[in-house]
Amino acid sequence: MTLALLVTLVPAQAQTQQLALVTPLPVPADLVALRAQPAIGPTLVPLAPGEQALTPALLSNYVQRQQTLRALDVLGIATPRPLNSDVLLSYIARGALGSNSAVSAIASFTAAPTTPQPALNSGALAAYIDAGYQPTGKRIEHAEAERDCLAQAIYHEARGESAAGQLAVANVIVNRARSAKFPSTLCGVIYQNADKGRYRCQFTFACDGRTDAPGERRAWARSADLAQAVYAEFATGESVGAVPRSALYYHTTSVRPNWANTYNAVAQIGSHIFYSPN
Repeated sequence: MTLALLVTLVPAQAQTQQLALVTPLPVPADLVALRAQPAIGPTLVPLAPGEQALTPALLSNYVQRQQTLRALDVLGIATPRPLNSDVLLSYIARGALGSNSAVSAIASFTAAPTTPQPALNSGALAAYIDAGYQPTGKRIEHAEAERDCLAQAIYHEARGESAAGQLAVANVIVNRARSAKFPSTLCGVIYQNADKGRYRCQFTFACDGRTDAPGERRAWARSADLAQAVYAEFATGESVGAVPRSALYYHTTSVRPNWANTYNAVAQIGSHIFYSPN
């Protein structure tokens, strides 16, 4: 009976000793605290791949972080290897720059410091006004004038055209206003050189001596609606999209001006042919 009991207990004792040999050592408290630090800085805003620039400040911060991690002797027996360029480059090569948390860390630390805003004083207000400030009423008045000029051009230049044809004519006017070769406003483009005499302007209706008052109510309503939509795109910098942005000229298919031979035809919509400079 005694011998059988001894044989039964020995394996249990051996199994207990084997489990004790593989019990993991406790992680040092300083390493736990270091790993708990956010990897992307105090703002906790993740960076999209490729957004973090590899600046000297970022690389220095990363090297310091790696040196701190490698300096911790977890088991008490290892000697940290020096963090040289080969070790650094091999670590970076493990992942893409944008997705490597070690390299893309510390974005907030490398950002330019925020410049404090100046106090509201007479000098700041004067500079704000000189930079182009306009009261709300003035801006509304300007927007209404721009829409009216554009509606006049659409009506007189293309009221018999389809919606696509009218939009293309408006697109050329917007393209000119966005080009350094012409005035920067829609009214300026449409009435350019109108003060220089009969048929000296860019658009015939603007200086032909006839009244610009619209005579067709339905056509004018269409022109006004289109002008409002196109002006919104012009004011917000959006592309009109009817013709290429390079298209600055057009003429009807019933004429063939001399300048048409020097430009590139880019589209024909309805009875108008549209051109871009070479």
